[in-house]
Amino acid sequence: MKKLLLLFMACATVYSVNAQVTTPQPSPASKLEQKVGLTDVTIEYSRPAVREREIFGNLVPFDKLWRTGANKNTVITFSTDATVFGSKLKAGSYAIFTKPGKSNWEVYFYADTENWGTPKEWDDSKVMAMGEVPVHPVPFSIENFTLDINSIKNGSAIIDVIWEKTYVGIPFTVPTDDAVLASINDVLGGTPTENDYFSSAVYYLQEGKDIKQAQEWIDKAVDMTKDKPRFWFLRQQSLIHAKAGDTAGAIAAAKASLAGAEEAGNADYVKMNTDSLKEWEGQ
Repeated sequence: MKKLLLLFMACATVYSVNAQVTTPQPSPASKLEQKVGLTDVTIEYSRPAVREREIFGNLVPFDKLWRTGANKNTVITFSTDATVFGSKLKAGSYAIFTKPGKSNWEVYFYADTENWGTPKEWDDSKVMAMGEVPVHPVPFSIENFTLDINSIKNGSAIIDVIWEKTYVGIPFTVPTDDAVLASINDVLGGTPTENDYFSSAVYYLQEGKDIKQAQEWIDKAVDMTKDKPRFWFLRQQSLIHAKAGDTAGAIAAAKASLAGAEEAGNADYVKMNTDSLKEWEGQ
């Protein structure tokens, strides 16, 4: 028993020596993941707080290089190539540095991502893209430094930078269209399914491409599923026919979609079709 007690005391002493106090970080780490088209975009950064301080022009000086956050520099990763400020970035990771100004910010996408703060020695050869973006005032204060990705389209989006009462947006594009068109040509040249025709037609509608081609594909998809009509196929068929100037065809497809949506109890599609029929039948 005495030996067990001594062993317990020895272990407790080691634990007390090695134990460390754990407290929250003042600028907690954050990781943002967003799909843009076919590209996975990830941003890793730290989020300092205002804490009743004056931020831009004081804590973060104007016209001086900033890590765009706290702790380690902010890092963005693209799973495919991307284009920023007209410069093509290869798939991979880049640090985002900025020079905040009163009216505009300079933004740099930097090849070296392993910096705690800003680089000790700035290397212009590592600047892969750079440009200026305008400052927009915010009518209320944002306590924690925030990065987000919004205005998402199939081939583009905007990185939102917002803190205190300041907002800037950094636009970028990704090569979604090239990848999708290659996929369409490959799959439709083989043995496409009804879903392949449907997806191709909807993409052409969304991107403002050849609407007659979209019409041909959506009609094929609907015909392949006529034994078990899909109200969501018929909904897109109505929109494509309307875009192509075939109002009668659009109305017929919308009525069929409405009937299927009512049977399925899908209130969203019931409303969308009802609204469209009011518009088209009133023309």
